[in-house]
Amino acid sequence: MTTECKPEQLEFHALGRREVVGRFDGGRITSDGGGVLLREVDLRLGLMRRLAGCFIDHRDPELIEHSVQSLVAQRIYALALGYEDLNDHDVLRADSLLALLVGKTDVTGERRARERDQGCPLAGSSTLNRLELSEPEHAASSRYKRIAADPEALDRLLVELFLESYAKPPREIWLDLDATDDPLHGHQEGRFFHGYYGSYCYLPLYIFAGEHLLCARLRPSDRDASAGSVEELSRIVAQIRARWPKTRIIIRGDSGFCREAIMGWCEQNRVGYVLGLARNARLVRALGAALHEAKVEYQATGEAARRFEEFPYRTRKSWSRARRVIGKAEHLAKGPNPRFVVTNLPPSRGKARHLYEKLYCARGDMENRIKEQQLGLFADRTSAATLRANQLRLYFASFAYVLMHGLRRLGLVGTELARAQATTIRLKLLKIGTRLRITVRKVWLSFSETYPYASVFARILANLRGQPPWVPSG
Repeated sequence: MTTECKPEQLEFHALGRREVVGRFDGGRITSDGGGVLLREVDLRLGLMRRLAGCFIDHRDPELIEHSVQSLVAQRIYALALGYEDLNDHDVLRADSLLALLVGKTDVTGERRARERDQGCPLAGSSTLNRLELSEPEHAASSRYKRIAADPEALDRLLVELFLESYAKPPREIWLDLDATDDPLHGHQEGRFFHGYYGSYCYLPLYIFAGEHLLCARLRPSDRDASAGSVEELSRIVAQIRARWPKTRIIIRGDSGFCREAIMGWCEQNRVGYVLGLARNARLVRALGAALHEAKVEYQATGEAARRFEEFPYRTRKSWSRARRVIGKAEHLAKGPNPRFVVTNLPPSRGKARHLYEKLYCARGDMENRIKEQQLGLFADRTSAATLRANQLRLYFASFAYVLMHGLRRLGLVGTELARAQATTIRLKLLKIGTRLRITVRKVWLSFSETYPYASVFARILANLRGQPPWVPSG
């Protein structure tokens, strides 16, 4: 006769003469009740269905219980809800709320084929791990790893979602480029020591258009920060212009992207640029008079002083032509702080000060987006052995960002959380204690009676329900 296991009782400090005890025996209760908002976003974007189309499934349809769409959706919803590790899915596979988000009709898992899987509607960590480790060239003949990702399709989808977010073509868009470190703590493929960051890391390249993520490319760190930028810009700009032929495109980046190859490509392809330019002795001399004026003003007022100048400049060897350079002559308490940018924008787009302070410095917001991607949506969880598998993890984190941004863009507009970042959205809108009751005709969600953002939640849902559902083209 089998022993009936009872949940372990947890004992806390007493409340007066009352004992305070707890058990994990509440039934179908979730801490992620607000995740249903993400499902509403997906129904407006068609994200999970379109993502599934970016994978090639070589499995026998008669032998599978988890479609590619359900596997990908499970992974991305979990990242958005704060579960960054595959091991979490060994418990989450029994979560009926996550099964509802994924689209499982059997949200309790009672109809699973194998008895040992019954009660678990979702995939475990081993199944999801095989998805990440599949090799496109071997997937058709592999015994277990038979789902292959199409990176080119995933790249196109990121840009396509950006294009669809506009009701009509904008007059102008800015593409921000930046590279950052992704620290590594194992011996992953492509692991190198980076002197600037002082650690073993990857050096991913990000391209954003405002808050829209267009590219997240994982790269080894033994290369220049700008490596691969021309190739990424070429495909992105071509895809944008195929839809918006008249939209003006300008790129922006720090001095790590001030390279002849990038500037020359922009000039040949009618793309504007505003790029940081590393200072040198020649540049500082050209700004000498303005630096002196700023120093005199600082000594007189005790406050930071700035002057702006512009002049043509060409390097002795690396540049193919003279270009327009803007110099900021600034004097601070710590001393002179000269800065420079180079641009191909005409003077009619703004004088030196406006171009530097309003156009170039706006790139700083992209750093917030990268932090949101890495810290809030776990883009730095690149612990797989191969660069390919870690790139797929970066794709999953990228589309989790797209999903969260979709909630912000479509649902949070007009609310107090309209500018909230992913971690705040998760804490205030998604992490809601909820009891599930499942009947033949309904799934009842009973949210906490003391949830402080109930009215905001209702308004967000109304915003999302007011958006048309996604309909596949063709």
